[in-house]
Amino acid sequence: MNITVIALFLAIVLLTLVITYWAAKNTKTTGDFYTAGGGLTGFQNGIAISGDYLSAASFLGIAGAIALNGFDGFFYSIGFLIAYLVVMFLVAEPLRNLGKYTLADMINARFDAKKVRGAAALSTITIVIFYMIAQLVGAGALIQLLFGIKYWIAVLIVGVMMTIYVLFGGMIATSWVQIVKAVLLMAGMIIMTFLVLWKFHFNIGEMFTSVKSATSHGAAYLKPGIQYKDGLGTISLMVALVLGTSGLPHILMRFFTVKDAKTARSSVITATWTIGIFYILTLFLGFGAAAFVGQTKILEANPGGNMAAPLLAEAIGGELLFAFISAVAFATILAVVAGLVLSGASAFAHDLYAQIIKKGKVTERQQMMAARNASLAVSVLSIILALGAQKLNVAFLVSLAFCIAASANLPVILYTVYWKRFNTAGAITAILAGLISALVLVALSPSVMSPVPGAALITGEPIFPWANPALISVPLGFLGGYIGTILSKESDPVRYAEVKVKANIGYNEQS
Repeated sequence: MNITVIALFLAIVLLTLVITYWAAKNTKTTGDFYTAGGGLTGFQNGIAISGDYLSAASFLGIAGAIALNGFDGFFYSIGFLIAYLVVMFLVAEPLRNLGKYTLADMINARFDAKKVRGAAALSTITIVIFYMIAQLVGAGALIQLLFGIKYWIAVLIVGVMMTIYVLFGGMIATSWVQIVKAVLLMAGMIIMTFLVLWKFHFNIGEMFTSVKSATSHGAAYLKPGIQYKDGLGTISLMVALVLGTSGLPHILMRFFTVKDAKTARSSVITATWTIGIFYILTLFLGFGAAAFVGQTKILEANPGGNMAAPLLAEAIGGELLFAFISAVAFATILAVVAGLVLSGASAFAHDLYAQIIKKGKVTERQQMMAARNASLAVSVLSIILALGAQKLNVAFLVSLAFCIAASANLPVILYTVYWKRFNTAGAITAILAGLISALVLVALSPSVMSPVPGAALITGEPIFPWANPALISVPLGFLGGYIGTILSKESDPVRYAEVKVKANIGYNEQS
């Protein structure tokens, strides 16, 4: 067990606990708990969005994917980055103007109906659970590998930590943990990139030439087709990545932590620059791992290649850099799961309990109690599911979360803001069509079914050919919203006119 790694882990844990203690003293209202009282600046929220978005899948997964599969691994970086253009131009401003705490609040600004709020909450909770399991399983594998402890203990450590952040500090603690994590992560990325370039004598051409002979793929390493051989399947994956971000509840929730739509836009700009730099740097980490660690050693450490970045840190920077990068990876997981717990808890406590069960007739104290109880419930449920998912291939859980977000949430957001005829029946149909089609098609896909025993959940030939069904389920979500609207006679043009004005200028915020 590496003493330096343990010391840095403990230092990061102590720092985050200090932040949580400070935040707990400043979390007094429901608004503080859910949205940090709307008091973050655009720059602060932009960095926090980066911290929320750059998960273990981004840091550990993409570096490993590039190291093992070359250009195909970089598809994720491209998709995740372009996604923020959709967020910036179509979603951020109207979401902030129409919503209060959750996605369901935004939709309810137009449709004051319990069924719509319930459907939106169901979609949010489903996405959060799938995303959370993937993060916790990844965390368990990382800590198990580094410390040599049992998997279930590793999952419990991460689970307890994330519960403490949310239970006591709410969004204030979660935001600042995400900011600290983003700064540490970018620092680690820049240091490693510099060392990789130094190894290649700051000659990018030499780097590209070197990786051609460093892997078993040869010159094909720099071309698409190693992992993704089906063109339509690749496009389907990219659709999920590009459109899914605009429907992820823990990302959308961040736009309620600022005071107005202008600040929300500046948040997205800051986040886009930060995330863009990060994903460009993943290329250097992936190539560096392929050249200086080697595919054999990467695969021995983890079949999915998830330890490529820490192993590269050890190869080019020694024990100290390895310890720092491993600790940052731990902080990365903690920050993301804290955001996920909060978004899941808000769907339970605010949408289901406060607005549907109690019909909005709840005191401030009751809302806070419900929010904390929901946080605890989401954490416990996620930990239990993650403990039973150790041997699962969790990559499909992350892609499924993006697929559901793009298929169920995005159609409703866009229709709510931009389609005059859209109504309650259309909103419910859109959510359910996107959600159910994504779940069913993934269940029939190679992610769940494989003819190779033990390679997937079910042994057998997959019925649906693509690992990610977004190319089918996203259009079904939009089609469901259209058909549900057309078949229903309900229409409220006056309400739409109010929503349209509010979505664009936020008249309730103008002084």
